[in-house]
Amino acid sequence: MSSIETQIHTMGANARKAALSLSLLSAEQKNEILQAMADGIRAQTSAIIAENAKDLHAADENNLSMAMKDRLRLDEDRIEAIAAGIEKVASLPDPCGEILMDTVRPNGMKLTQIRVPIGTIGIIYESRPNVTSDAAVLCLKSGNATILRGGKEAIHSNRIIAQVLNEAGESAGMPANAIQLIPFTDRESVGIMAGMDKHLDLIIPRGGKGLIETVVSLARMPVIKHYDGICHMFIDADADLDMGVKLVVDAKTQKPSVCNALETILVHEEVAAEFLPMAARAFAEKETELICCPQAQAILEGVATTPATEEDWSTEYLDYKVSIKVINSLKDAVDHINHYGSKHSDAIVTDNQAIADTFLRSIDSACVYHNVSTRFSDGEEFGFGAEIGVSTDKLHARGPMGLKELTSYQYRITGNGQTKA
Repeated sequence: MSSIETQIHTMGANARKAALSLSLLSAEQKNEILQAMADGIRAQTSAIIAENAKDLHAADENNLSMAMKDRLRLDEDRIEAIAAGIEKVASLPDPCGEILMDTVRPNGMKLTQIRVPIGTIGIIYESRPNVTSDAAVLCLKSGNATILRGGKEAIHSNRIIAQVLNEAGESAGMPANAIQLIPFTDRESVGIMAGMDKHLDLIIPRGGKGLIETVVSLARMPVIKHYDGICHMFIDADADLDMGVKLVVDAKTQKPSVCNALETILVHEEVAAEFLPMAARAFAEKETELICCPQAQAILEGVATTPATEEDWSTEYLDYKVSIKVINSLKDAVDHINHYGSKHSDAIVTDNQAIADTFLRSIDSACVYHNVSTRFSDGEEFGFGAEIGVSTDKLHARGPMGLKELTSYQYRITGNGQTKA
């Protein structure tokens, strides 16, 4: 084994031991640990900002995009949001120990199905240092030990956040090695984690398509994927057009660098001539580039647009860019979304309930919306506290992943000497 491989395997063995200790903590003990972590994050705000500044300086030197730098940036408000997020998780019900089924068989044997931690979870992510905290505290509250591997862009921020969480958590009784951050960014570490099925029960990659496909191809344990967020909004012929403009602008521009931001607008041909100029005026105020099909370009003659290519329909811009296509029917909208989408979050704007119901049943995505911005695909917005990610899988979790999605279940059987013979 290389020195890196030896170090990571040692972390895995330590995580396995920590998982057992975590599984024995009460909800009250876990909440005390979480509160200590939140207090620690607040107390170390200046230190976290100083380390984050190193990452931002490197981002400038490496010419990272504005969207990437926005994901990376921490300030006092964002650090307070991290601390408040930890407290929110502490306030949530502990899923561990929840009884899912309780029955007595005809032979008197009592059968109980109970929610338990998964055990040990590896999380590989890019750019956002707040994920270090979100992932750690969700895993801790759900009784799981975790090994975190962040991207090189946020290495200084990740290290200080993990250090603060560990120091504060262990002072309040957290088992040693319950939260471990791989301290280096060698690409070798991704492959090592993916092969550690002896130590890791689950691996969750969060990042670009290349990272996820690499992990999926190498993993020897189950993987929960967080693929691209190619999110759509369909403006139906029976849509309230003022509402439609408000929703597409919010979904695209409120925070374009996130996975639940809108990337493609589909407009029914019956309302395109009225809707598109309204939307173009609103997007102009947000300095958003409009990437249009020929029919949309013709309607927006005189407005600065960019011709759409085939590639645009499957592109996650994560920027002030949106693709626009005029379509003929609900069926065309459904076919387009199911073909080009990433099964993340898609929406319809319509006052026709029958059309909405058909859309919601037909779209094969984790989150489908009727007259709501896609920006709500988020664990906190769904009442889960922080989230571990938005799963675009169908098993074992789908959509925003909170505490329950980080648990499994166990059957516990008790009796008084029952035998098969």
